[in-house]
Amino acid sequence: MKRKIFFYVLLIASLFVFSCTKNTNKDTGTYEIAVLIDLGPIDDKSFNQGSWEGVKDYAEDHGISYKYYRVPDKDIDSYLNTIDLAVKGGAKLVVTPGYMFEPAIYKAQDIYTNVHFILIDGEPQDGTYTDYKTSKNTVAILYAEEEAGFLTGYSIVKEGYTNLGFVGGVAHPAVIRFGYGFIQGADYAAVELKLPKDTVNIKYTYVGNYDPTPENQTLATSWYQSGVQVIFAAAGAAGNSVMSAAENNNGLVIGVDVDQSFESPAVITSAMKMIRESVYNTVASYYNGNFNGGKTVIFNAQVNGVGLPMSTSKFKVFTKEDYDIIYNTLVNKSIKVLKDTDVKTIEELPLNRVKINYIK
Repeated sequence: MKRKIFFYVLLIASLFVFSCTKNTNKDTGTYEIAVLIDLGPIDDKSFNQGSWEGVKDYAEDHGISYKYYRVPDKDIDSYLNTIDLAVKGGAKLVVTPGYMFEPAIYKAQDIYTNVHFILIDGEPQDGTYTDYKTSKNTVAILYAEEEAGFLTGYSIVKEGYTNLGFVGGVAHPAVIRFGYGFIQGADYAAVELKLPKDTVNIKYTYVGNYDPTPENQTLATSWYQSGVQVIFAAAGAAGNSVMSAAENNNGLVIGVDVDQSFESPAVITSAMKMIRESVYNTVASYYNGNFNGGKTVIFNAQVNGVGLPMSTSKFKVFTKEDYDIIYNTLVNKSIKVLKDTDVKTIEELPLNRVKINYIK
């Protein structure tokens, strides 16, 4: 009897181990898809997490092994060494979220010609932004941040707010596009509402970092206390400092990149990039033989690549119907939202109602 019990226990244990092994992606020590991350955790509720979940979804749907690797330091050798580690670990497809991977992919794509790369939110460049090159084994993904920013600026003014702020991290093209779009969206809504000139005021700055520092919180606090009602924080983790300032001063925040409504009760909406979906689809293109190598793909409103999370946004006036109407104007290209390559400075934006206080 004891021997039978032991046998059944052993059998159940064996089945449990087998099922765990199966659920861990057939762990053979090699991983076909690699996600590389540098800043923040894998579950950062932003680029890392969105990229990881896009890979994870596709890999598990199709029984493909996958793993993420962390770049230990910020120098290019660390980036290249981590790519090499992933390739030696069996990676055939390497996914890298963030523009800080640009110089490494610029080199790696020509070193590992049998490996394919997906660079998210950037284009391979030599580190000086003077020479760009996307080889046939690489796809660069960009997002129409200016359209996402436009939607937030438009919705906030339609909601009734006119004293606004934009806090950018580093003045990188993606951050600039968010800011330019935000201004234009606010101006477009002000024109529709027939508000008097200079009714909408926007304080605008780049803090020069993406860190949740006391200095960033102090800056945001001073803005709220001076009358700013809503701050669009396109500043990475520095946005958490803005959220803390908002919570302590009855202010509101616009989140960035993903739906950040769960980060703080002060988040009214978020300028979203559909990271998870775009990564999933690009990984699928590799396995389906449709990899768009050598090109930059821009995910915009026309392919539902950007948007606002209307189901979690805390609007009281701006409706889903309002959102659909303005979104369709972007899809149809009835509105041209200018970006960093269209104008060099904020002063060149053609504005009708908005007044900008640019704090350098």
